[in-house]
Amino acid sequence: MMHPATQRVVSAAQELGLMLNIVTFDQSTRTASEAASAVGCEVAQIVKSLCFVVNEQPIIALVSGANQLDVGKLAALHGVGKKRVQRADAETVKAATGFTIGGVSPFGHARPLPIFLDEDLLRFETIWAAAGTPNTVFPILPTQLQTYTNAVVADLKQG
Repeated sequence: MMHPATQRVVSAAQELGLMLNIVTFDQSTRTASEAASAVGCEVAQIVKSLCFVVNEQPIIALVSGANQLDVGKLAALHGVGKKRVQRADAETVKAATGFTIGGVSPFGHARPLPIFLDEDLLRFETIWAAAGTPNTVFPILPTQLQTYTNAVVADLKQG
């Protein structure tokens, strides 16, 4: 029996015409390093789904597991100062996405959200994203992730 949050991810992807291969682990895949260890891939191939609030609007940044997000770059993409971008708290993440932190998927959000994709993820043949819970993930081609989430590709990393 699939967890309801994971089923929501699968259903949302199917509505977009995408079939996902959900992989469930006994151990946590909550952090990028835990997910990479479970999957057996580089940390950089893990998609961190980070929720921020810009001008009171939740947004999602899909960032390579090896990168730290540069808040200044995210602010510049919105034409606002860095102080107008805040990391969303757990309650905001849940309300905006329908998922809890550690399981936020790029698909199946509670409401449509602007999505930004770290350009570094495009270097890989396959990347792995959360499937609604802290122990489910799915592989996807970076170009598919960009296309099916309608994400804006950008340089998001610090440094």
